[in-house]
Parts: sequence; structure tokens; C-alpha cells
Amino acid sequence: MILPVSAFYAGLFGLCYFYLSVLVIKERTKGGISLGDGNIDELNRAIRAHCNFIEYVPLCLLLLICLELNTTYSAFLHGTAITLLVGRLLHAYGLRKHVLPGWQRKCGMLLTFIALITLAVANLSLVYWKSL
Repeated sequence: MILPVSAFYAGLFGLCYFYLSVLVIKERTKGGISLGDGNIDELNRAIRAHCNFIEYVPLCLLLLICLELNTTYSAFLHGTAITLLVGRLLHAYGLRKHVLPGWQRKCGMLLTFIALITLAVANLSLVYWKSL
């Protein structure tokens, strides 16, 4: 079975994750740090952007895959995946560039939560209505 929407966004998220990994490696190399953050603020923010990404994206992708397996609403799937993608990019940018939570981080988390809740509720609704 081919899941074109989920596969497409999984690929985009994979590239984002690679980029965030490279940023951590770059900061580690610059600071001569092998483990931890060495109390270097830029490295700590790069690590947090990387970790925060991996805390939310896998669950959302799993929910997207489940929904795509059970529906044919590709516009809805694209909409929620784009919301998640923009949210994660904004959040990572805001976390890397600003010490205090700026509008990018706040907007990024809001969009991430919107995507997460939308996908979760859509999956639960689908199961409920198909079971009737």
C-alpha cells in the first residue's frame, strides 16, 4: 500500500531533522564539546530545537499515517501536515535565534498543538463513526 501524503511529509520531516542534527554538530565542533552542552547557550538551544522536533514529529506522523490508511481526505491530510511542518520550522527557528520565547516559538508550538489535536481527534472520530 502506498501512502503518498504521509511519505511526502515524512521525507520533508526527515530533511528537517537532518538539518537540525547538522546544526547541533556544527555548534559542538565550534565549542569543542563532545557530550552535553558545555554551558554554551547556542549549543543548548540547538540541542533543544533538535530534541523538541523529535518529541512531537513522530507521534504526529503516526497519526497522519493512521488517518491516511483509513480515509481519502488528502486535502485535510495535507493541511494538517503543512500546519505541523510550519509549526516545527517556526519553533526551531525561534528557539535557535532568540533566548527569550518570541513569536516564532509561540506560533510554532500553537501550530504544532493544532496539528496534534486535529490529527488525534480526527482519528478518534473516524474510529467512532466507523464503529456505529
